[in-house]
Order: sequence, then C-alpha cells, then structure tokens
Amino acid sequence: MFDTTYIDSYKRYLTDERRAPVNTISAYMRDITQFSGFLEAGGKPDFSAVTEQDVLLFIKSLEKSGRSPATVSRCIASLKAFFGRLSVEGHFENNPTAAITSTTAVKKPPRILSDVQIARLLEQPDNKDAKGCRDKAMLETLYATGIRVSELVALDESDVNLSVGLITCRNGRERIIPIYDEAVKAITHYISTVRPGMAADGENALFVNTSGGRMSRQGFWKVLKSYSGKAKIKEDITPQMLRNSFAAHLLENGADLDSLREMLGHADISSTQVYARAVKKQLKDVYTKAHPRA
Repeated sequence: MFDTTYIDSYKRYLTDERRAPVNTISAYMRDITQFSGFLEAGGKPDFSAVTEQDVLLFIKSLEKSGRSPATVSRCIASLKAFFGRLSVEGHFENNPTAAITSTTAVKKPPRILSDVQIARLLEQPDNKDAKGCRDKAMLETLYATGIRVSELVALDESDVNLSVGLITCRNGRERIIPIYDEAVKAITHYISTVRPGMAADGENALFVNTSGGRMSRQGFWKVLKSYSGKAKIKEDITPQMLRNSFAAHLLENGADLDSLREMLGHADISSTQVYARAVKKQLKDVYTKAHPRA
C-alpha cells in the first residue's frame, strides 16, 4: 500500500498555513493522489525514489489517455508545488520536477455576463416570498463581493457587518470585502424577516436551506439555474460566471488590479490579470465591430 505520509503533511500545510481555498486543496490532492497511484502501479511504495523520468512518464500517460492540455498543465503545476514544498522542508535532495515546465494550454477566456444580464438575473427572486427573499440576498451577495460559491455558503451570520457594509470571508484566504447598498438592503431584509423562521436552533450559517441547515453548494447551483432560466439568459450560468462578472465589471469601471486581487483572494496577481486581458479583448472586439474604419 502506498505511503501517504507526505500527502497528508502537504494537505495540512495547504489548509493550516496557506489557508488555500477548499477547491484548490481538492484539486491538488486529486492530482497528487493520481500520481501516487501511478507510482504504486509501477512498483514504488512511496515518494522517496521518485525521479524526473517518473514524472515525465506520468505526464505522457495523461496525454495518451486524452486529458486536455489544461488538465495536464494543472497536474504538472500541482506536482511542482508539492515537490517544491517537500524540497524546502528538506525531504528531497533533488526536486524531481525542477526542470519540468508546464505544457502550454489553450486557456479559455473567463465567461462574463453583461450588466444587463446581471440586472435581469437579480430582478428574478420574489422579495415578498421567504425563499425569494433568501435567494435575492444570496445572489446580491455573490455579485457584490465576487466570492466563490464555497465561500458564500460558508458565511456565518456573524461574518456580515451591515452597519458599515462589509463582509468577512474566512473560507480560504481571509479578507474583508465591501458590499454595495442594494446588497446590504437584501441581506438586512433576509436576516430581519426571513432567517429567524428558516434557521434551525443554534445554526450559525448566514444562508440556510428549507430544512434549516446550512445551504450547500449544490443547493445554490439549483437556485442559480432556476433564476437564470426565468431571466431568459441563454448561457448556462455558473457561480464562477458571477465571480468573473464581478471582476470584469470592476475593472471596466476603474478598479485597480491590486485591490481586485485582494477582494478575490488571489495569492498571485497573475490570476487577476486574466480578467484584465478579458476586458481588453472585449473592448477591442467592440471597437472592431463599431468603428467605421476598423
């Protein structure tokens, strides 16, 4: 049986020290565990004798199995981060991934909703109905802050300071994010009139389901899908698209990259620059279509 000591240690590092988002940790663990399975199948019971050739053979196996360039690139990044950390801790004299570079993957630009589509979506929940009031508050919160859906459902009631219009996001990279007035109104209305009758005794979650417990990611996906249909938005809307739209719309209206990076909880500015490139491309496309001499 493969020795998972290093994997378990790395997971604790990501969780306790890096405070990485749950989805990021899950992706890293999936990639590293898959590599450990590859090693075990080849007769290696642990990471102690891993070579660069082992890593290259694993990458080749992923490519042969039809994995997309993006998936292969992500796996390489996961392994480089994993072995890089183990090398820093002194477990390896030579990092087997040091000379390996990520394959060039064709990354799709982030999918962004227009401000008109966002407005239509936010208009759909019936604020006079208990469920609609809750749903309105959730949608407004997600677009107001750009947090991930996992961070949205992890919010506790104590994480919102409505008197000053701030939300504290503690799931992943802890940060404080401002929220606009309409979102403050929606959350205030939900907390004061609806949540007391929906939440089970002792439940701390800000957003609860019809059983009184914490709203799940899957539950929110169903909510979003329902309202996107009512808004007659043809695109298959995801929570990530609301996060993308938050980022793009802020940049379009003058936000700087550093401030946006902090609000999104990105560890590296390069992750935030993706949105800047998307906005520039969008503006160029508009110019090309609209300018009479373009």
